[in-house]
Parts: sequence; C-alpha cells; structure tokens
Amino acid sequence: MATRQAVGRWAAVLAAAALLAAPGFSSDPVAPAPIQQAEAPAVATPAAGAVPAWAKVSQIQIDAARKAGVPVAKEIDLGGRVTMKLVLIPAGKFMMGSPDSEQGLSKVEGPQHEVTISKPFYMGVTEVTQAQYKAVMGTNPSDFIGATNPVDSVSWNEATEFCNKLSVKARQAARLPTEAEWEYACRAGTQTAFSFGDDSAALGDYAWWVGNSGNRTQPVGQKKPNAWDLCDMHGNVMEWCADWWRGDYPKGMVTDPEGPASGNHRVLRGGNWFDKPYFCRSAYRSSCLPDLRGSMYGFRVVVSVSARRR
Repeated sequence: MATRQAVGRWAAVLAAAALLAAPGFSSDPVAPAPIQQAEAPAVATPAAGAVPAWAKVSQIQIDAARKAGVPVAKEIDLGGRVTMKLVLIPAGKFMMGSPDSEQGLSKVEGPQHEVTISKPFYMGVTEVTQAQYKAVMGTNPSDFIGATNPVDSVSWNEATEFCNKLSVKARQAARLPTEAEWEYACRAGTQTAFSFGDDSAALGDYAWWVGNSGNRTQPVGQKKPNAWDLCDMHGNVMEWCADWWRGDYPKGMVTDPEGPASGNHRVLRGGNWFDKPYFCRSAYRSSCLPDLRGSMYGFRVVVSVSARRR
C-alpha cells in the first residue's frame, strides 16, 4: 500500500541519514550543471502597494511595498498556464528559536536570540507544486502524485537546481530561503509556538499533519494562511532551507544570518503530513544530507526584491 511504502521509505531515509552522519562519513552537495539562458515568460507586476485579488496580505506588507516602491505580490508565469504566486515579506526583527517556557522545545532550538532581516523579500505563497516543478524541471519525482500537491521526494541539490533554472526562466533571482528568513516568515510577527497561537488544537485549520492528512500530501493552499498570506508553513511537506546545519544558534543579536560556512547536513523546517503537532511548531528544526530524498521533503522559493537577472 502507498501508506506503508511512504512510511517505509521515510524510515529508510532516517536510517541512512543517521548512518552517514556518523564520524568518518561526509557528504558534499553536487553543484548544479550550468544553465543556458532562456527567454523569460511574462510576469504579472502590479503597481507598488496594489493588492491583487488573490492576495490576502496584511497592512504591514502593503506599507512595506509602498515604502520600497515594489509590488506587494507578484505572479510568475511558468508557461503552460502554470504560475507561481509570491508575496512580499517586510524587513524587520524577531526572536528566533524557542523560549524556555515553550512546551516541547528542543535544545537545538536555542538559545533564543534577536535576528534582524534587513531587506524585504518575496516568498512563495505555497510550497512548490508538482505542476510548477515539472514546468521548470521537466520531471516530477513525487511519491504522492497530484498537480497541485507539493512536489515531494526532492533533495536539497534538486531544490537548488530548480531555483537556478527558475532564475533563468523568470529573469529574477530565485533561491531557497535562509533558515532565519523561513522562521521569520512563518511567525509573521508572532512569538507563539505556532503562527496562530500556542494551542495545537487549531493545527488542523492551518496544516496537514498526521491527524488529518490521510498519510499523504494534500493540495497546497487549502488551509488558512498565516498573517502574511503564507500557506502550509506548519505541515504538508518539510521545506529545505539554504543553510548548512548547526546544532545550536549563535548568542547575541545577528543580522541576516546565513548559517555555517560548511557542513554535512542542510536545514529542513516546518512539519509534514506524517508529523505530530510538536514537529509542526514555528521553531522546530531538522536536517538531512543534501543529496537524500524523502516523501516528506519539499521546498518553497524566495525571490530577491532588488536583484533581477538580465
């Protein structure tokens, strides 16, 4: 059965990651192949501060867009009637990690520290879907097939290659979010265990987790978004981040952290369809080798505000 196969595959991935992370083993990511330039499809670009009908952004985002003179939301045409929607995440400060009082916290979620995100950026409203992945990469590696389901079973290397190809296709600088950007966007101005509060009883309104997923991924954007119009941040698939893994955070205030300069594992954030509420918290963090895949692994895209490929 698909459920048994998915769970079995997840167990195999965890076992492989544990073995390869042991002393004496290492794994280096494979650099994506050079990409040929291509003609960029049309990009829907509303006026600064104008809100498209599909966007459910906050006033903070609208004000940030007007201040920066950029759209508060954009939609990239990937061809074949497939698009990708992104919203502006404003610059700001937040407390990253778990407070000592948070139920279920792990030592790798501390110490809690102040982080400044100095520049606004665009983030995908949803995780990258299978239709979007296929439009850019020409393939669909997912275990759970569905055009509007998140792409799953992608490695960090493949997610990075997708971003590189999207950058060429859209002539915009696309990448994976840093771990700090991911948590900042997930929290959307909150400091509670989840972006909607501390009570996990409401998790089903915002996320696909083991209690409601049917043991598989589900179409993106079906649950309530957070305050910054980001969907599925707490479930469906875990999301790759750009950073190398570090088992704790630096002490003191930092600005635009990018993680360690090197390592063996890459960061994964957010819960997934097979997780309990504890693993779906805003501060929960995990990692895996960058060349490994799992049916719980996906990603979402960040696009820089100022940089544009020519």
